[in-house]
Amino acid sequence: MGRTVRIIGGQYKKSTLPVLEIEGFRPTPDRVRETLFNWIDHLWSGVYQDKSVLDLFAGTGALGFEAASRGAQYVLLADQNQKVIEQLRKSRDKLNASAVRINSLGVPKILERMDASRFNLVFLDPPFHSDLLETTKPYLEHILLPQGLVYIESDKPQILNDSFELLRESKAGQVYFYLFKFNRETL
Repeated sequence: MGRTVRIIGGQYKKSTLPVLEIEGFRPTPDRVRETLFNWIDHLWSGVYQDKSVLDLFAGTGALGFEAASRGAQYVLLADQNQKVIEQLRKSRDKLNASAVRINSLGVPKILERMDASRFNLVFLDPPFHSDLLETTKPYLEHILLPQGLVYIESDKPQILNDSFELLRESKAGQVYFYLFKFNRETL
């Protein structure tokens, strides 16, 4: 079957997601996802049921499917590669993940069309050595709900503007990863 990643917790726990053989395709390692979701579980007391999540550079969908597995009310997986979109749909159908929606618009078009203050959590794990992260950052304040979280995974250190508080950071191998909180109190 080739390489796979597994869902760590929740109703789809131990389910596997295929990793497509695409140049530059680099799924978030299991141990990094486990650390990330431990951070989020602590902040949200393990309650995902009322949360909306955007996995902007979805790839395997591991981050978004993990959030759905833990009970997120709404998960939007977005990627502009059509092979990836097809595989995300197959994975969604296999898991019967009714909370998951899939969008094939690229960045920044998807962000320009998005409603304001929509998400509690945004995952940003773009292809390394691209400018997609910098293209995306200016839209975060528009799409996040007050106190929303942003996860960033990158091949180099990252910062966000003063509207965001760095909650946690770590490094695994060549991967830097961060969890920020949007410090707007109300809409």
